Amino acid sequence: MPRPLRVCVEGATYHVYSRCIDRRDLMGGDIYKEMLVDTLRMTQEKYVFDLISYQILDNHFHLVVVTKPGEASISRIMQYFKARFAERFNRRNGRTGPFWNERFGDVIVDLQENPVFYLLWLLWYLAFNAVRKNKVCDPRAYRFGAINFYLDEDHRDGVIVVRHRFFETLGNSFRERVERFLSIEDMYRKRMMCF
Repeated sequence: MPRPLRVCVEGATYHVYSRCIDRRDLMGGDIYKEMLVDTLRMTQEKYVFDLISYQILDNHFHLVVVTKPGEASISRIMQYFKARFAERFNRRNGRTGPFWNERFGDVIVDLQENPVFYLLWLLWYLAFNAVRKNKVCDPRAYRFGAINFYLDEDHRDGVIVVRHRFFETLGNSFRERVERFLSIEDMYRKRMMCF
């Protein structure tokens, strides 16, 4: 049975994710996470899109990307990103064969029932991945995620992260937006404690 066609919408906000082959922890070392960040930077240099967030763990990654009208599709962006990283990883380790488990998964945020809340919740869900995996106790301390771009107006990293327009609607000042965004974190923490 052929796989279903991917829905590509210009100007849409995508949550995309992919896992390493056999769900192995192939990105367990910081050097590979740094290489993935560098590959993300290369992708930003090649294609026009807004990187809204990212989270890199030992066996998978998440990106939140807004595509641009008339520019590369999410499929083109992800094909380049995943292929370049696999090439670099395989070259460094003298290995051949696939690196990624399957084609990337995606969710179009704009098509969700409440896209604003969905995105804000998603940003915390991604950030708390490192906590759930026992990498850190506080998502702010994890080096390979983008949550601090939403908490510190002057935060800089190796890639360019653009705060999503939904975040910008949370208030008139950055401080006001952060306070409201932190209320989503409080809700998320309470939900986590229920499980």
